[in-house]
Amino acid sequence: MRTKAAGGRDVNRLLRDFGHELPSVPKLQTPAKDPRLFRHASMRGEFKPDRGWSPAKAPVSAWRMTSDQAPALWPFISTPGLPPTGAQMGVDHLSGGAFYLDPMGWVLDDKIPVTNPNIFSFGKPGRGKSATTKAFCLRMMDFGYRTLILGDPKDEYEALCRAFGVEPFVIGHGMGARINPLAIGPLGQGWAQLSAEDARGRAAIVFARWLTLVRGLVGSQRIGERRVPFGPTEEAVVMQALKMLTGYAAGGSHLQETTIPKLWHLLDEPTTELVAETRYATARHFLDETRLLRDALGQLVNGALAGLFDDHTTIDVDWAASIQSLSLSRLEPLGDEAVGIALLCLNSWGRGMREMAPAGDLRIVVRDESWKQLRLGPEAVKSFDADLRLSRRDGDIQFGVLHKPSDMLSAGDTGSQAVSIAKDLLHLADIKILHGQDVGVTNQLEQMLGLTPIACDVVTNWAMQGKGRALWCVGDQQYKVQTILHPAEQQLTYTNEAIAGGA
Repeated sequence: MRTKAAGGRDVNRLLRDFGHELPSVPKLQTPAKDPRLFRHASMRGEFKPDRGWSPAKAPVSAWRMTSDQAPALWPFISTPGLPPTGAQMGVDHLSGGAFYLDPMGWVLDDKIPVTNPNIFSFGKPGRGKSATTKAFCLRMMDFGYRTLILGDPKDEYEALCRAFGVEPFVIGHGMGARINPLAIGPLGQGWAQLSAEDARGRAAIVFARWLTLVRGLVGSQRIGERRVPFGPTEEAVVMQALKMLTGYAAGGSHLQETTIPKLWHLLDEPTTELVAETRYATARHFLDETRLLRDALGQLVNGALAGLFDDHTTIDVDWAASIQSLSLSRLEPLGDEAVGIALLCLNSWGRGMREMAPAGDLRIVVRDESWKQLRLGPEAVKSFDADLRLSRRDGDIQFGVLHKPSDMLSAGDTGSQAVSIAKDLLHLADIKILHGQDVGVTNQLEQMLGLTPIACDVVTNWAMQGKGRALWCVGDQQYKVQTILHPAEQQLTYTNEAIAGGA
């Protein structure tokens, strides 16, 4: 049927003449097309000038690779960077993979920029420092490591010790535990069977450790704003007194253990032999010249050390146990200086106990609240420095826990020897764990640790948004890591019992 005659009216016109209107079909609006990001090109390229056209087809090749190799060709994925050995600590947020901590393994791997296994952990209180430390100690036990808590000022490791059936040793006034920082240790065993040369070698090690301790104890005392000096003359006097007290000066077949009170009494009431050997004219001359030395030791014997570190050791440490801890919480009311002196004494005693550790006896030595020892002056800093330097020889991982990098600066006045040595301590720990810090610590992170603004933002922003978050510095490499705790570990690492109980 035709709807429109030639030159005539169509259906719409015809109906309109009779008052009808056909509905019209709405026109569809075609949406605008987005600009194309990619344009089709043949396998030979686009045939235009400067468009890379090729007369031959490019061959197609297939590649198969692991996730570690993929970032080389597909740069949107970050490689884990570290081998999966040691304790699995959590998640590396840069790669999305698991993060492992293996200090000794890293030292032995030339591909990883780590030359010592020591660790420094910094962080604002409540950011997860203790939990990360305990998780590391707990997980490394599967690899044969044992843990020594060389001074627990806040009893944070009691639950972990008791989980392994170990009762921490409590040091404090009225308690039965005594520690002799002048203990000879394993080096005193079999002395009679040693050759003269071997005996001299062992004696040199023992006396050097004792001198480091006495130097630190004397240097912790003050005369106004100045520390009590301990120079070559004081060193010669103390050395000769120790040789006489142990029988070494008389050529004894074994060393007799002595104590700090015995040393002080000998210096306060010198024998004719001691006066002569130290080249003083008379006993009066000796007493006049050693007054500061004797008064400093006397203050320690009658003050901070009274009843704590002034007698022979009364505890028997089971070195085969998975963990051992020495509690110092009872000393907290005495102030930071008393706790620092206790840490210094334990420092010397612990070093002596480990001087002849058998091969393969790997141990993590945790030094909590290390800043209290560093505040005792340059000699105490040198004692801490000596332990860090011996970690490669002894096979121990020294794990220092502090609040912020400027704790190192509290060792003395700006520009002093103590501060210079304390700053150098940062270079003796190639592994640094930087938990959350306030923005005000940014300058310390930049100046003392050399962090970039992006790395500082990780510490002061991202790490503050959750417990256990930290920037891990492994040599010159950096990782954003979230420590993950098992529910059982959360109970062993919880440190807010006092706050929760009072809430």
